[in-house]
This record gives sequence, structure tokens and C-alpha cells, in this order.
Amino acid sequence: MTKTRKTMFLQEVIETDSFGEPCEPVTRVAIGAVFKNPLAGRFERDLSQLFEIGAELGERLAKQAVALLGAAPVSYGKAAIVGTSGDMEHGGAVIHPRLGAPMRAACGGGEAVIMSKVKIGAVGASIDLPLGHKDNPWSFDHFDTMTLCVPDGPAPDEIVMFLAYADRGRPIPRCGKGPK
Repeated sequence: MTKTRKTMFLQEVIETDSFGEPCEPVTRVAIGAVFKNPLAGRFERDLSQLFEIGAELGERLAKQAVALLGAAPVSYGKAAIVGTSGDMEHGGAVIHPRLGAPMRAACGGGEAVIMSKVKIGAVGASIDLPLGHKDNPWSFDHFDTMTLCVPDGPAPDEIVMFLAYADRGRPIPRCGKGPK
């Protein structure tokens, strides 16, 4: 079992758009897990142990995130910040090959690719986690972001993995092409 140093939960409810116009509330939930990067400071071609970490944490955290959302998820996304002794591929290995299946299972499916982002960052670095509709990759109304950080992570030898869900698209979207 992957030992996490810290798990953070963020639930935000947006009740007005950026101009102060009331909207149907949009709830977004993100969970971040901080853990040791077993490959920090080393070049390894075999990243499978990071695949396993993504699967295990996804299984544990996705169900919690959906429960915290309190409604049926409509969009989702994932991200990772790799500490400075790691490599971008370490973050990709955590969030790509095996994290998607438990995220889809927790939200009752999902036809669309789960939007994602990875970066190298120092302690306190933020990342803009992208959100997209879980079934319709062309729903512009659901293209959104959550800016996330862990104030004391990642340390150089750590990774922060985030996953997120939302119960609807952006407040008062005006770009069109929403789901039919």
C-alpha cells in the first residue's frame, strides 16, 4: 500500500459568475495526495511501480471525491506536480496508464479522455487542473480549471497527485456546443 504523507480535500461551490451574476451552483471537488517518489533522482525506463501507485490511489481517492461532491459527476480531470528531483514522466506514469479506470468507475462511466496536466514544481507550486465533460469531449461549456497547490509540497523527492470532479460546467457558459 502506498504511504501518503498527506491527503487534502477541497470542495468549492460557485454561486455567481465572475461578473457577480447569480448562477446555478457549480460544485467542484479535488483531492490531492502527497507521497514519496520512489524514482526521485534516478533515471529508470521501467515506470511500472508509479503506474501501480496511480491505480491504488485512484481506487482509494476517487470514491471519496465523488462522495464529497454530493451529486452525479458531470466532468473530471487529473494532474500531478513532481518534485524537483523527479521527472515529468514520473507524474505521467502516476496519472495516465492506471488512474483513469478507478476515476471512471467512481463516477459511473465516462466516454471522454480524462483531461490532465503534469509539471515539475518546487514546494508550494500550483497547477491548473483541467476539467472536461466525462462523456462529451466537445462540450465547450465544461472546459474548466481548478488551480490547486499543497503549501508544503511537493518536496524534491515527492509527487502530488490530484483528481477532481464537478457536477456541472462553468458558471453561465457562453461559448456554446454544450451536450445535446
